[in-house]
Formats: sequence, structure tokens, C-alpha cells
Amino acid sequence: MALDPQAQAVIELVARSGRPAYHTLSPKDARHLFLETRPASTPTPPSIGSVRNVLAETPQGAIPLRVYRPAGVPDHTPLPAYVYFHGGGWVIGDLETHDVLCRQLTAASGAGVVAVDYRLAPEHKFPAAADDAWVATRWVVDHAAELGLDGARLAVGGDSAGGNLAAVVALMARDDGGPAIRQQVLIYPVTDVMRETRSYADFADGYMLTRDSMRWFVAHYLRSKDDARDWRVSPLRAPSLAGLPPALIVTAGFDPLRDEGEMYAGRLRDADVMVDYVCYGGMVHGFAGMGKLIDTAQRVVSLIGDTLRQALR
Repeated sequence: MALDPQAQAVIELVARSGRPAYHTLSPKDARHLFLETRPASTPTPPSIGSVRNVLAETPQGAIPLRVYRPAGVPDHTPLPAYVYFHGGGWVIGDLETHDVLCRQLTAASGAGVVAVDYRLAPEHKFPAAADDAWVATRWVVDHAAELGLDGARLAVGGDSAGGNLAAVVALMARDDGGPAIRQQVLIYPVTDVMRETRSYADFADGYMLTRDSMRWFVAHYLRSKDDARDWRVSPLRAPSLAGLPPALIVTAGFDPLRDEGEMYAGRLRDADVMVDYVCYGGMVHGFAGMGKLIDTAQRVVSLIGDTLRQALR
């Protein structure tokens, strides 16, 4: 397996920039760095119909959401809903860092994308992010009509820590008897923070996401090491994955998280859950949001769009 030349060029660009590793920064400075550097790799956003910010008023407090609609669809037409959780190790990232990707996803899928600005660690440790993800998903379904959405056609997804939250929401919905989720889309998800797989060792440094940064994210997120065993942190450790919605799981060949994503796909298959598992062999963590620099990013956006169109039609 060879590193894609465009991914290699991104790695070299980051190295030349002297950008510090996240684990060497405070959470506040890491958030600023992520937001400040994101535009260097994000493509020109596609034209879409509308974008609006709303607040989900919940018992935990107000959760900011951003609702995207594709072009050419009347406002009164209920669209299928794709609830999206951004990546960033539960510590960094927000509605702005993933705005372009969400615009791409609504254009590619024809669904209404709802991005969730869940609470971040270390100010809000586990289970705050998981709780917000779950409550926000239920709120979107309960308020679907006023959002111009069809709550009966629901998918959840996210990248990295956001993929973790999407997997957790799918498990919670199964255990709570709903809402019914038709598809989960997990982009290089975190599925087990207790175990460092072979890909953690093979790609510990030099491939965008590092092992030390992942350890830094996890340490900020968890209240104690015991939280790592909780399936709401490590969904791979859930007692059963039976009865979950079909899954599209995307991984990158040169990513510390590759193996745990593949393992989650395997456990879903063993539980008779329909799974499409796609590893983009030459890619690095985070490539889906790097469409300005990496052509394969558009391939994964198109794959997700096609998957959602089929699942939510």
C-alpha cells in the first residue's frame, strides 16, 4: 500500500508550515489552530438552497444546530434528515470548521443536513458530547416539521470523534426503541479508546493525526480511565451490535484509527447488520474535508451522497 501523492503533499505542506501538534497546545489554542488552518484544505463550497442556525432547547441547555438544504427544493418540501456530528477528538471543531463539508453533503445527498454543535471537553467531559448528540437527534425528529424535514427518513453520521458519536446515537436509538435510523455513516470513526491497534503503532507519527494527539484528545474527554470501557466512549465494546441500522464505514489506509474502524465493521457484520466498508488505501485521517488539495475527498463525498439517497428515498 502506497501513500497517495496528494496526501503526501499535504503532509509535506503541514511540515513546512511548522504547525504545532495539537497535543502540544492548550484546548483553546488547538481550537483556534484548527479553525484558522481549515480553509487551506477545504474546497470552494457548492451552491445550495439555504443555511440557517437554530437552537435546540433541551433539558441540558440550548444546543446550536445548523440546518442545510440543497438547491432547487421548495422550503415547504420535507426533506430526509442527516444529523451530522463534527470531528475533532471531542475537544476541537465546531459548526464553522465543518461548514463546507456539510454543504457538500447536502448537495450530494439531497437531504437536509443538520450539524450539531455539541459541548466540548475538557470543559464538558464525557458523557456531555454523547448526551448532546442523542438529545439533539431526538429534538430534530420531534421538530422535523418546523425544520422542513421528514423525521421518518433519518440518518446519522460524522467524522472521527463525530463518527464515534453517530455510532453511539445509533446504539441509543436501538436501546430506546427509536427514533428509527435508516443509515449510519461513520467516517474514520473512533470505536475503542482502550486498545491501541497495529495501525496506531504503524502510523503513530507523520500522517496528520498522531498517536500522541489521540491520547491527548482522549485524556481531555474522559473523566477517568474507567470511562474508556463504557460503550458510549468505545462502541466496539457494546455487548451487542445486533439490530443496528445499516452502516457505511469509511477509513483511511494511513490512519491510526484505521484498524478500529475495520474492526467495528466486522463486528457489525457478525451481528447481521448490513455494512459497506471502504478503506481508501492511500489516504490519511481527515482527508474527506480536504477537497481543495486531495481529489479523493470528492469521491468519498459522492459515496456518502449516493448511500444517503438510496437509504432515505
